[in-house]
Amino acid sequence: MTTPTPPLADALARADLLHARAELDAVIAAMGQRIDATLAGERAVFLTVMNGALIFAGQLALAIRTDLEFDYVHATRYRGATTGSELHWLREPMVSLQDRVVLLVDDILDEGHTLKAVREDCYRRGARKVLIASLCSKRHDRLAAGMASDFNGVELPDRYVFGFGMDYHEQGRNLPGIYALRET
Repeated sequence: MTTPTPPLADALARADLLHARAELDAVIAAMGQRIDATLAGERAVFLTVMNGALIFAGQLALAIRTDLEFDYVHATRYRGATTGSELHWLREPMVSLQDRVVLLVDDILDEGHTLKAVREDCYRRGARKVLIASLCSKRHDRLAAGMASDFNGVELPDRYVFGFGMDYHEQGRNLPGIYALRET
């Protein structure tokens, strides 16, 4: 028998708003300027990690003035759960990454195992350079070896977070801010 999904309203009642939309909009705009400066006019492949990065990626793409080529991947370790497991590829990139700069865009750098696997796959496909842009990263000591964001928006406490692309049991991705469950 499956356990029913807890309602989003219950999660919101037990959560703190960490970053409101206005703050995130400003952070994303500044990140776009930093990416433009780094790309220095070079057309990169803007590779979104679905589903979580969808909201962030759309706003980030509009904040970048350099022309980009778009694609996405869908790789997950969570599959609706709150803890990760084996990596599952649902969609690989279709654009050639051979000798290209890839801007790998994800919602959160938590432990980094999924992003690390996707980054390594980009290099296997011939990418010359892979830059990671994450909306947020968690502060803890469990980060996969060799992982860091080249561009990061905000840092979060080591709590369960949702909103602005991140889900609470596949709910709340479209919340306009980042929330964290209170510790119990």
